[in-house]
Amino acid sequence: MTNALTISGLTKTYKDFTLDHVSFTVPNGSIVGLIGENGAGKSTTINAALGLIQKEDGHVSILGNEELDNDIKEQIGVVFDGSNYPELLSPDKINRIMKNIYHSWDEQTYFQLLKQFSLPTDKQIKQFSKGMKMKLAVSAALSHHSKLLILDEATSGLDPITRDDILDMLLDFVQDEEHSILVSSHITSDLEKIADYIVFIHEGKVVFSKAKDELLEQYGIIKCGAAQFDALDKSDVIVYRKMDYEWQVLIADRAKMQKKYPKAMIVPVTIDEIMLLYVKGDK
Repeated sequence: MTNALTISGLTKTYKDFTLDHVSFTVPNGSIVGLIGENGAGKSTTINAALGLIQKEDGHVSILGNEELDNDIKEQIGVVFDGSNYPELLSPDKINRIMKNIYHSWDEQTYFQLLKQFSLPTDKQIKQFSKGMKMKLAVSAALSHHSKLLILDEATSGLDPITRDDILDMLLDFVQDEEHSILVSSHITSDLEKIADYIVFIHEGKVVFSKAKDELLEQYGIIKCGAAQFDALDKSDVIVYRKMDYEWQVLIADRAKMQKKYPKAMIVPVTIDEIMLLYVKGDK
């Protein structure tokens, strides 16, 4: 399977933060969710991959090209959190501007998406709600025949119905196997709905890059007391956390651990819980 995006050894150093040799791929036809707490390096990774900030080390290949020339930029749709366009513009004016920027701009698709999202075409963006602004940004990103969509916290702060509308649109987009999406989000329930793979960044490093189904179907949490925790084979433990009344232990294979520890209480795990245990737990 070829990759729409390959990031290898991406490094960027700031005074108080280092993006440390980040590597992962976005396979063609897939949705990859990028997760991590605020400040973990999600936005820095995306900005460095897009050439918006200078990387110190590493390689980025987008749609098979290491050079981000105009032809490749035409095929990338980017949506950032917040307002993606000047507030004084209207969707009509954005259409006129985009026609001059993108050779592949599809006016018909653009206005069709605006209609689908019930967005007025003549109102200034400053009169739009946050959800309307995000729908506009997604509509524009999908209207120049993009092959790769990159969304950075695009669903944060949106109401559940608006989020669901956007998630449905993303799922429709990847029905074409030449289309792929990288979406960073701290709303992990959204990614549980749509992502094929999850990449978890913590303190500037990739903790894991795995198929979402593997995480949800195989990973689990052993909930136990101190004596049972002490009796566990520590090579089975990924991370653990001591709570007020129990120990929570993240394990990679529920079925195997249930056979090995038949008296243990082992429960399925959410992506949120995996992230929380990695960030707040001990190894």
